[in-house]
Order: sequence, then structure tokens, then C-alpha cells
Amino acid sequence: MRAREARVVSPVSPTAGARPRPVSPFGAGRVLGRDLGPFELVSGTRLAELRVAYRHDGPGPAEAPQVLVIHALTGSADAAGDWWSPLIGPGLALDTDRVGVLSANLLGGRYGTTGPTSPDPATGRAYGAAFPAISTRDQARAHWALLDALGVPGLALVVGGSLGGMVALEVALERSEAVRLVAPIAAPAATGALAVAWNAIQLALVDRLGEDGLALARELAMTTYRSEADFDQRFGRAAEADGTPSIVSYLRYQGEKLVRRFDPDTYRTLVGAMDRHDIGAGRGGVGPALARLADHGVRLTGLGISGDILYGPDQVRTWSPPPPRRVPTRDTWSCNPRRATTPSWPNGTPWRSSSEEFSTRPLRRDRWFRRATDPHWPPRVRHAPVAAHEAG
Repeated sequence: MRAREARVVSPVSPTAGARPRPVSPFGAGRVLGRDLGPFELVSGTRLAELRVAYRHDGPGPAEAPQVLVIHALTGSADAAGDWWSPLIGPGLALDTDRVGVLSANLLGGRYGTTGPTSPDPATGRAYGAAFPAISTRDQARAHWALLDALGVPGLALVVGGSLGGMVALEVALERSEAVRLVAPIAAPAATGALAVAWNAIQLALVDRLGEDGLALARELAMTTYRSEADFDQRFGRAAEADGTPSIVSYLRYQGEKLVRRFDPDTYRTLVGAMDRHDIGAGRGGVGPALARLADHGVRLTGLGISGDILYGPDQVRTWSPPPPRRVPTRDTWSCNPRRATTPSWPNGTPWRSSSEEFSTRPLRRDRWFRRATDPHWPPRVRHAPVAAHEAG
């Protein structure tokens, strides 16, 4: 889920003298860009120009259901060619012979979408630290602006991890009538205090030390992505030839790699969006917000990764307590690409607490595809009764 080095690929210019052919927005299998005009943020701040980089693989909306895949903190639009390439393509989990798959660089990113490295039309120079504060709701609305421009009226599935999962929830809530299933991976309904605290330390390092601070921030963040057991199993007491502990060498490498492809202002902007994430803001709270999905028949599936310190299964299970109405789906899946499993929710059992025990069974690829694209599957949606209150 953590993106490898990403790049934006522009359409190839036509050969001199050749008649230019229009580039289809669908099935190009490469990263393109779309100018969307002025864009107003939730705060009321207006961006004079919004450009979004995107990639679409597979058939267009006239031929097949459409899936929106949203990247995590430092990712790009190149999901099928980079960070989710094992999952997107013919015969894979998101089978591009049967569905269209769209991914776009998030608003505030640095891989082709308007962000701190983009030129400010007012000055002609990069926005830099002057780029306005944004939220996951702004990022979701930018995605819908792109979908409208491309002529995609609805989505069979919206899926993303971490920051991408937060934006996925907002995409579904912005137009619940146009989304069939939303599957946030390792994402909370509202960013909790521990995550905000870790982010504050990272941003302090960036603010004080610039690129050196960005490297240290990445190292710190990497320690939250895996559990103590994971690190012990992978590194243990191993050391490099110069005596440096292998875990330290690994963290330094991750920090240096991010500095080569990212920048402090973009990191600050995107981390700020994570800190502001709260699907209940302006909607009466998390419970009423999730109830909106139920009202429109949107299926909601939360996925938690064991060992993730900030957004693990407990965070996913504690979305509210559940909304004051019935929500169609209530599975929490562990996300392991080699051995995915889905907990079996006891039929009719309330979702009461994060300590509830679940049994697991294998999650087959064809079952995932059917969840995403078949409006008649499952043939009967079971509902779990839930508490009619919301946590304070």
C-alpha cells in the first residue's frame, strides 16, 4: 500500500504532420492530466485552477462497472502500473477485462495534481508553503469533479488505504446515491488523538529540518506501519557489515528514498488533510454520516491490518459505535495480499466494542470481484442491529 517511486506520464505528442487523434479518457493505461477549472475548498478558499492527474484501465462506463482506487499518503495516480499493480489487470482482483479502474493523484499531491509544487497563477511560482489547507472532503470533491468531467456517473466500488481510505469514505458520503460499495482499508471515520500526535511530531521535524526532517518523519512513520512482532521477525538483532542494526539501516533507506521523490510542503499539506479528517463534521456526527450510506443502500466494508499502530482493526471496528440505523455490510477484513481473510460477523449480533472476537475464513478473489461489481450479490443483505447512540 505504500507507494513506490511514482511518475506522471504525459500523452505522447503526435508525429509532425500527422493528424492528432483525440485521447480517450478510458482504457489508456497511462497517466493523463485533466484541467478542471476553478475549484472551491470546503473552507471557502478558491483555487484558480485545478488540474488532476489520473489513470484509467479497462472498459469505460458505457461498457462496464467502474472502480475508483485512491492512493495513500505519498502515492500517485499510477495504481495499475505501480503501487497496486499485483491487484489491477486482466484476471486479477480488479479484473480490467470486466471493470474499469480509475485512480487519480489526490488534491495537494505532487504527481500531476494541483498541490504545493504547482504554479500559483497569481505569482507564476510554486505555491510552496502558501498552498491552502485542505481536507479529505476537498480531496473527495476533487475526485468527483474529475469523474464528472470524464462522464463517469457512478461507481461500483471505491477503495483506498490509510489516507486513501479516509478519502474513499468521503467520496461515498458526498454522493451516496452514486456509489454501490465503499471499502476503506486501515482508515478511521475520524482521525484519532494518537495519529494526530504522531503527525505533529513528524511535521515538527519537517518544519525545523526541511528535507532532513522529511527523512526523519518518514522513518518515524514507518515504525507505525508494522507491529513489534513484524519488526522482530524481519530484522531481529541482525546487523549490517558496518555494525549498524538492520532495522536502523532499513529506516534510513526509507527516509532517503522519500526525500528523492517528495518534498516537505506536499508532505505537510497531505498530513494536514489526514489530521482534519472527520466524516461526522457538518453531518451531525459519525453515526448520522454512516446512516446516510445506509439510506442510499451503499454497502460498507471496513478492512483492518493487524499490527498497524494508528489505523489497525480496532480503529476500523470502532467506527462510531455504529450508526443509529442498519448498515448493509459489517465485515472487517484483514488486508494481506498473500492470504486475505474476512471475519464472519455473527448474524444479528450488535457491533458493541472493539474487543469483540471474530472468526475468519479465506476471501476468494472472485468473491471480492462479485462484491464490487454484481448488484445482485449477495442475494440477500443481512443487517446487524446497532446501538442508537453515538460516542461523545
